[in-house]
Amino acid sequence: MPKLKKTKNELKAQREALQRYERFLPTLELKKQQLQREVRRAEAGLRRCVRRRDELVAGLRPWAGLLTTSPDLAGHVRVEQVEREIVNIAGVNVPVLLGVRLAAPDIDYFATPAWLDDAVTVLGELVRLEAETAVLERQRELLGEELRLTSQRVNLFEKVMIPQTLDNIRMIRIALGDAQTAAVGRAKLAKSKTVTVLSGKSSA
Repeated sequence: MPKLKKTKNELKAQREALQRYERFLPTLELKKQQLQREVRRAEAGLRRCVRRRDELVAGLRPWAGLLTTSPDLAGHVRVEQVEREIVNIAGVNVPVLLGVRLAAPDIDYFATPAWLDDAVTVLGELVRLEAETAVLERQRELLGEELRLTSQRVNLFEKVMIPQTLDNIRMIRIALGDAQTAAVGRAKLAKSKTVTVLSGKSSA
């Protein structure tokens, strides 16, 4: 770290730096709050997905024996397209799920059991929940990383840069004050010597 200059120019530079830090800190704190809200939103979405998945799986349990009799059940649930887009949330580009398009199931209702249609519907919702969960996990990851970096910056400004700049300003003011006091003392001494010299000459 370069040695702090105890000059008026340096005092001005430190004051300007302090103004910049104090102006930028509220923006960082606002971003931190926004990121915290968005991380909580993603986590709430994940909890909702888990609850819904558990409900659906619990609903399938009574059919467990029947499902084993239909080995091609997964073949009736095929994903045609997962639609996503990238949006900017609190300054972070994150994926957002627009929808999951499933292929229309090819079911021969005369040759298959009546419960198969309901099972395919439930499995389709499970597939959609899986896609939504993956997107929300990625959102949480990206937003969480940005929150970590933003929190570090807030701490840097609050605990290091602003206190250090205030301390620099205090030290420069003290040094300038001491220099001014010394200058006044030297001026008085010089004046006193001048008066003494002149007085000695006039009395000669």
